[in-house]
Amino acid sequence: MSIMEERFLPIGIQDFEKLRKNNCVYVDKTAFVYKLARSKCPYFLSRPRRFGKSLFLSTLEAYFLGKKELFKGLAIEKYEAENTEAWAEYPVLKFSLASGEFTKENGLQNALVFSLNFFEEKYQLAAHSDLSLPERFREDLILAFQKTGRGVVVLVDEYDNPLLKNINVNKEQEEANRALYKGFFAVLKDCDAYLRFVFFTGVTKFSKVSIFSDLNQLKDISLDRNYDAICGITQEELEENFVPEIEAMAAENDFTKEECLTELKRMYDGYHFCMNCPDIYNPFSLLNAFSENKLGSYWFASGTPTFLINKLSAINFDPRFFIETVKISEKNISDYRPDNPDPIPLFYQSGYLTIKDWNKKQLSYKLGFPNDEVKYGFLDSLAPTYLKVENKPAPFNIDLLDDAVEEGDTDGIRDWFKSLFALLPYPTSGDLDSVTEQSFQNVIYITLVVLGKYCRTEVHSSKGRADCIVETDDYVYIFEFKRDSSAREALTQIEDQGYAIPYTADKRKLFKIGVNFSSTERNINEWEVK
Repeated sequence: MSIMEERFLPIGIQDFEKLRKNNCVYVDKTAFVYKLARSKCPYFLSRPRRFGKSLFLSTLEAYFLGKKELFKGLAIEKYEAENTEAWAEYPVLKFSLASGEFTKENGLQNALVFSLNFFEEKYQLAAHSDLSLPERFREDLILAFQKTGRGVVVLVDEYDNPLLKNINVNKEQEEANRALYKGFFAVLKDCDAYLRFVFFTGVTKFSKVSIFSDLNQLKDISLDRNYDAICGITQEELEENFVPEIEAMAAENDFTKEECLTELKRMYDGYHFCMNCPDIYNPFSLLNAFSENKLGSYWFASGTPTFLINKLSAINFDPRFFIETVKISEKNISDYRPDNPDPIPLFYQSGYLTIKDWNKKQLSYKLGFPNDEVKYGFLDSLAPTYLKVENKPAPFNIDLLDDAVEEGDTDGIRDWFKSLFALLPYPTSGDLDSVTEQSFQNVIYITLVVLGKYCRTEVHSSKGRADCIVETDDYVYIFEFKRDSSAREALTQIEDQGYAIPYTADKRKLFKIGVNFSSTERNINEWEVK
């Protein structure tokens, strides 16, 4: 590719002006800016991290600052062609809360003060530092309105970050940050006459806390069909805006164009933010894949979901629960309470689950993993919690298990897992009741899924449910697990319940494997294959 043909992908660029002035590839979202700006309502938008929320907020900022030159050739230029009030400059007060020392006592307060200082200096307003923070905020809004004759635009980026940073880490600071929010942003409700536009973004919508208890006039568009593609990239946008990148990736990986598109969809597509929503690609992963010409796991590499993993660990959650679709009501999907033992709303809002189906009569959704990047990345991040093996000896190599599964070596599979269980720090003999059949199953299941095998659990048949079925190109393994029983009893159950019937005409070699775990030995003590 020549210098003249070089294209710049906006990886990590969250400033609209910088993106446009550096001729970066831009997927045009300005039609949404036009739609929002015309309505003049205060809005809230929830989307997963790294999904383009900050860039969209920066686009709104540039629009309300009247920077018409940045929008040349974009959709909004055409829409605003006959609008005599278009491109007027409004005072913009932006709070960027994506980063900060929010686990410290004055971290959130310092971030809010920084934004107020910048606003006061830009519009030459008197700094009323002697006032309380909410009072100072109110004064700034009134003074800016009086000085410019225009309503103030308030933009708040990643409002929930100061709360999420403290979950399971510092409950006292989380509550202090919520209390500060409650008083600070309640000002917006009282100052509506001085405002032109208000827009909040975040990953989660915290129920009954922070801004949503007092600032209840915000219109939540997170599940609104009219704004489903406001962030992220649709299939149409992908094929329209990234032709050179798709061709380059196909050539690099010996794909046809169609094969390349199929692989991109498998890895990064599949998000839905309402029913009848087009499939949405993760933009961060997509841009990085094009940059490296490789189908990697980029979203997870950009940040480990520590607080989510800790939450699952704290409630002893069965990770296999996420593999099939899970059900949640329309009421609960958009609200999150830190004291809620149900992790599903948080996992949806954080992007680890997405909408798969909608029951109009029941007003409920079915959720599941959006794509393979999220599925395998999530289970891989769970692995340290369930496979608590530190300083693994050299023979403990997951490639050996991979070889055994691919070669039909059932003895090798058995020996590998017995070696693993021998290293796991299970409870002492006084806690044997906590060593459940599920504990052993979770270890085997997560290991096989992280390995990349097609692995299903609790597989239904006409008479029952098989504990685990693993499929490769050449073999099918049907597992039945018991605790403190016998492998023979497990095999008998496979036969009696007809778990193998669906594979009667399958040309692959079938293994029926009965496994018994001993809670006293904390390991596999019987393994029979038929």
